Formats: sequence, C-alpha cells, structure tokens
Amino acid sequence: MAGAGHDLNALQSRVRSLLAARQYEEAEALVRPYLASGSGPHILWKLLAAALRPQGRFAETRAIQEMLVAHMPGDYPMRFDLSETLLLLGEFERGWREYHYRYSLAHTTGIERKVQRPRWDGRPMAGKTLLIHDEQGYGDTFQFMRLVPRAKARSGARVVLEINAETLPLAQRSAGFDEIVSRGTLPPAFDMHCEMMSLPMALGLKLEDLPGTMPYLSADPLRLDHWRKRLADLPRPLVALVWAGRPTHFNDANRSMSLAQLAPLAHTGATFVSIQKGPAHVQAATPPEGMSLVSLSDEIADFEDTAAILCVADLLISVDSSPVHLAGALGRPAWVMLPKIPDWRWLLEREDTPWYPQTRLFRQTEQADWTDVVSRIASEFARFKSS
Repeated sequence: MAGAGHDLNALQSRVRSLLAARQYEEAEALVRPYLASGSGPHILWKLLAAALRPQGRFAETRAIQEMLVAHMPGDYPMRFDLSETLLLLGEFERGWREYHYRYSLAHTTGIERKVQRPRWDGRPMAGKTLLIHDEQGYGDTFQFMRLVPRAKARSGARVVLEINAETLPLAQRSAGFDEIVSRGTLPPAFDMHCEMMSLPMALGLKLEDLPGTMPYLSADPLRLDHWRKRLADLPRPLVALVWAGRPTHFNDANRSMSLAQLAPLAHTGATFVSIQKGPAHVQAATPPEGMSLVSLSDEIADFEDTAAILCVADLLISVDSSPVHLAGALGRPAWVMLPKIPDWRWLLEREDTPWYPQTRLFRQTEQADWTDVVSRIASEFARFKSS
C-alpha cells in the first residue's frame, strides 16, 4: 500500500507539472488510463477536470465536477469550480448558489466579512436596514452595482452601500441606496447584509433579467468638461486602448497581451489614447510603427478620469479588465479581446453579452494566439468608421 501511495503521489506531481506548463492534452493522456474503469481516486478525477477545462471541453468537465460534488459535498473548492463552469454555460440558478463557496478558497478567505448579522436571502425586510458591501475587483463592483436598486425594491429596506474608496465617487451618482460609506469606515447599524456578488443568488438573477436599467453609472460633469477640452484637437475616431490587465490576477498570462501585438490596428486611421495603467503602460512610449497613440496614463488620477475619457472617446478596445465593465456600465461602446477560455461572465460562443448592450466580444480561436482577434478587429474597424 505504501508503494501504491508513492506511485499516486508521483503521478500527481507529473500531472501537475504538465498542467503548470499548459500541456493539457499530455496531462489528460497521463491520467486517463488510471480512470479507464470509471472509478479511481478523487484527486485523479480533479486533475482530469483541470486538464479538460482549458481544452474547452466543458460538458466533460461539468460531469466530473458534478460527480465529485455529489460524492464530496464538503469539498468547497470543487463546488466553486463547478459554479464557474455552470455560470460559463449560462446556468445561473444553481451557478449562483455554488458561487457562494468562493469564500472557502485560500485566496478569498481574507476578503470575507465576518459579520454578526444574517446574510440577506431575498426576503422582504421593510422598516429594517440592509448593508450591501463590495468584495472583489473593481470590474466586479462596476458589473454588479446594477443590482443595488433591484435589491432595494425587493427588500423594501433602508439600504446602506459600503464600497471601496476608489469607486465610491462613481457609485455616489448611481441609484438604489439611502446611504453610502467607504470600505474601512464603520457603517451604521444594520439588520442583514449581502455581498454585492451574492446579490444574484439572493435575487434569483436569470439571463433574461439582464441587462436591466442602462446605463447605471455616469461621468462627473467637471471631469467630462476637462477631458473634452484635453482631447478636442485629436483627430476622430478616438479609440481608448487597454492591452493588459492587473498583473497579479491569477489568469493574467491568458488575458493580457503586449502593445506590439496590436500592430495591425496602426493602419486603421484611428487616433488611439492609452488608458493603460500598471507596469504595461510604459509600452506606450514605443507604439507599433504607424500607430497614432497618445498616452494618457500619467494624467489619469482615478476612475473618474477613466469614466470621463470613455465618454469622450468613440470606442474602447480592451482586454478583459475593469475599464471594460466601467464602459459597459456607462453605456459606452467597447470591443473586448477574450482568451479562448474566458472568464465565466462572458459565456461561450457569442459575440455579444447580456450584461452590456454596447459591448462586442472578440474571442481567440486558438489558445494563447491573439493574431486572429486583432485581425478581425482591424477588419471590423472599417465598418465602425463608416457608421
């Protein structure tokens, strides 16, 4: 038995190495023989699912995840993996329920609020106070802020919105709350609470409920006036550009690219303005040959500036990042460049998104290859100019 355990550990190690190297077919081939009978150690089924999902084989992945959850309901990370598969497939009802298990993951336990009040489950609570608080990235906040008015209508409660300081000024001009406070300050007394990304579960959000009232965010008039003047002399069409997401994001290697890879856009006749933040913004100093690019990165102080620029620009072209959700919430047109295996919120095989009516999706046809995506955007841009 000791030898068998050693062999299993060695197999796991080899498969994990292949997965880390993105050699998914090789990882699958290595583990398959051990599961050929239809049974085998749970860990091998987990590794098989991890090899199948990046290949886009979601039906097989889901079947394995369903089996594992049925046998081990207390395996919360597996339940979270199942939630992302279900949401990607558009199966919102169970997907939102399983998504709550995100708080059982090592990298999310630190953001869970230890609240000594019950979590709101969608019940009416007239005469009482409901605290809604954000929890994850800025893009998540922009995306799910739309549900705050719906939660207020459903609950009948006095709603206190607690939100991160960076997005609070934008949120102040939105609807659905009675009081707004910055995360890190002491909120007023409340009877129940709900994380912003648990609102879909509480509200029973369905695909057909989207997008809801649009737009639900707006730019600050003073910033808008500033950026209209700042960009007034640049030739149109004016296209805001983001080519890299947050470097610390767990999937950044798949969803980000370099500015050089956007070289085919140089000859579309557009004026590009870089709103890229983070380390990748330095690439704007050496744009592809022939690209008319003005870097605004150093002039952008916060999301209020970004929102105003998006309202002045004719279009945003971006990888999957927070400006995409900000543009969507503002009702501004955006073209999003997505990896072959996208984040769950973009669903599968569609060029539009129910979340944002003015957003178009350009998906990779081959893993880690942006060539076709950029080529299609360059071709579509001629139509965009004429319209």
